Amino acid sequence: MTALLLTSGGAVAADVPIPPPAHFRVIPANKSHVQLLRRGGLVLYMRHGATDARIPDQIPVKLDDCQSQRPLTDAGRTQLDQIKGFISRLRLPYNELISSPFCRAVESARRVFGASVQIDPELRYTATMPEAEKKPAVARTRHWLSRKVSTAGHNRVVVAHGPNIAELMDYLPPEATLILFRPLGGSAHPGFEYIASIEPSHWPQLLSQLETP
Repeated sequence: MTALLLTSGGAVAADVPIPPPAHFRVIPANKSHVQLLRRGGLVLYMRHGATDARIPDQIPVKLDDCQSQRPLTDAGRTQLDQIKGFISRLRLPYNELISSPFCRAVESARRVFGASVQIDPELRYTATMPEAEKKPAVARTRHWLSRKVSTAGHNRVVVAHGPNIAELMDYLPPEATLILFRPLGGSAHPGFEYIASIEPSHWPQLLSQLETP
């Protein structure tokens, strides 16, 4: 398979082969990764909590009507409340909390991080979008992962959707996963560096490491 490569000036350079997706290896976050977060300058991306797949989003979805969207489950809310306690034990500095406009993401952001949430209307769920509509949402996801954190000693938190990440890398994180990225700036490609993940099953091991002197 080939694709047209656009130069920085927008001109078509040549047909270039598209490499097959690499096999992604999840890196479970450890104590040293938490220390990196405490220094600031990273992006902590969270996929919303567990949802009820039996109730899909309506098409087209109504962003101002939570009843038209796939909801969090009661078990998902309980898990998010637990993760809130785990996050407080990590003592992470952050001064930006960005959320997808979907109700399941906004609720997850408020339950776990409890701070004032900045809702980004462009940071939408990509899985059910037509290709033309999907591109702006993918670009917005890349923007928040790539943009340098403006305040020294703090991190950016982004709460959104798993398929958005899968559009950018060979990884569909489980619901309620937190992913650590290092933003490299908008001029870099892809603009961010994957560091590690805290999938829900990783929390016991991570918290045990933090308790070890």
